[in-house]
Amino acid sequence: MQDEQRRKLRSTPPPPSLPTPPVNFSPALKSHPSNVSLNPSLVPSLVPSFGEEFDAFHVRNTYAQLEVFGVKGDGYEDGVERTRAARTRLPSSIANSPNTSTNGTGDGSPKKRELHPKEIQILSSVDRYGFFTIPSHDRLILMPSQPMLKPLSTGSGADAPVAGELKSPRSLPRVPPPLPHPKEAERISKWNRMLVPNVRDEGGNVQAWRVRPSKTAKVRRRVYKGVPDRWRAAVWEVLMCAYAERLSRDYREAIEKPSTYDVQIDLDVPRTISGHIMFRTRYGAGQRSLFHVLHAFSLLCDACGYVQGMGPIAATLLSYLPPSLAYTSLVRLHTAYDMHTIFSPGFPGLLEAIYVQEQITKRCMPNVYESFKKHMVSTTAYATKWYITLFSNTVPFQTQLRLWDVFWLEGLDVFVAVAVAVLWVYKDQITSPHANFETILSLLSSFFVPEDEDVFLNWIEKMLGDRKLRASIRTWRLEWRQLVQSGQDATALL
Repeated sequence: MQDEQRRKLRSTPPPPSLPTPPVNFSPALKSHPSNVSLNPSLVPSLVPSFGEEFDAFHVRNTYAQLEVFGVKGDGYEDGVERTRAARTRLPSSIANSPNTSTNGTGDGSPKKRELHPKEIQILSSVDRYGFFTIPSHDRLILMPSQPMLKPLSTGSGADAPVAGELKSPRSLPRVPPPLPHPKEAERISKWNRMLVPNVRDEGGNVQAWRVRPSKTAKVRRRVYKGVPDRWRAAVWEVLMCAYAERLSRDYREAIEKPSTYDVQIDLDVPRTISGHIMFRTRYGAGQRSLFHVLHAFSLLCDACGYVQGMGPIAATLLSYLPPSLAYTSLVRLHTAYDMHTIFSPGFPGLLEAIYVQEQITKRCMPNVYESFKKHMVSTTAYATKWYITLFSNTVPFQTQLRLWDVFWLEGLDVFVAVAVAVLWVYKDQITSPHANFETILSLLSSFFVPEDEDVFLNWIEKMLGDRKLRASIRTWRLEWRQLVQSGQDATALL
């Protein structure tokens, strides 16, 4: 059977739209695909690798072709699907296709072309982060600040039910538009003084930053207060100590290698943060970058490979970082932050986080813990999607960015803290006499919009700043691993 499959692969002719002689990516194409002219000799042509399924090869080749030609209407049109239909191939003359063109404009003269009224209308409807103002969640509720004015504690009555009539969580019609923080200008000025150039290129442009030695003691507090958008990419790079030329080379080389996950990645790319202008157009620059980053990362670890939850994480990184550095960040998450344990078969990191969350709940919110037991609400029923996407589909993008700011300082504990914060805020609803399995699960499956992000992050900072609690978290993580080794983990969770 394998010999027959190999024979077919060797005898399968290339798609008619592809140049017959195989050529490799040129260095210019790797570094500056938007500057490559439509000279046929520079158009990449791939050949199937040994053992690579032809559909997977077609997916990889489609992205390589469109990396050169671009896609018309990138950013405001949905684009055209080119890989899902069985054996569908690129048009016979891809350069003349109405959906592809030089620099993605369709007429070869992007600087002279006037914006179409529809284009102007669509582009003017995005928020400050590039999202279209369209509700995309079934159940949005406000996460009130009042409960978070009281820190997490283990004292008597820490989670005692509230006296009087219990109000239902306030529903919201849509995610509120993100607004600049009132102190944005002040914080920009402070980060201007905190960071100094560390590496410059030959032209004097800053390639990497570092924290001014006299300001290192202030980094943690200022990260929790909020990193200004214009400094976020630099701060993320500084906090994770990430950029490595070797990893950048690994990324470029990985793009040209086959992955058994290519077809699935291609299926997931168009439905990942599809409401963002960068990822809206099928095969647009954003979707191509997302595919390449996920493709390259899927080759890194045989254990975790690729799972759908990686998409939103990669897309968030790509919103601020170039593809090679987004890939480097994912590698850093994998090697230094044990992110691969979240996605490995059996999801060991996810279950470990859930165990830690349950132990904190049992110690600090015993009434909540008992309510879960009474109504047979397992933590995996509602928290799996929290951890598998690191809350990317649970809180607004602006909040998500601030959690990522903190993550580079705290590691995976920050997402356990967010989970505990949700339970802390809604503990009265969870322990209400009228609560049941359906109401609790519906509540915790909501999309949460913090009333005040500063209060929310301040609560998390205080929780993770508790040295005794952090020591307990480390103990519980070791305890869980011992339970797994002894085979007692199956009965250790709710």
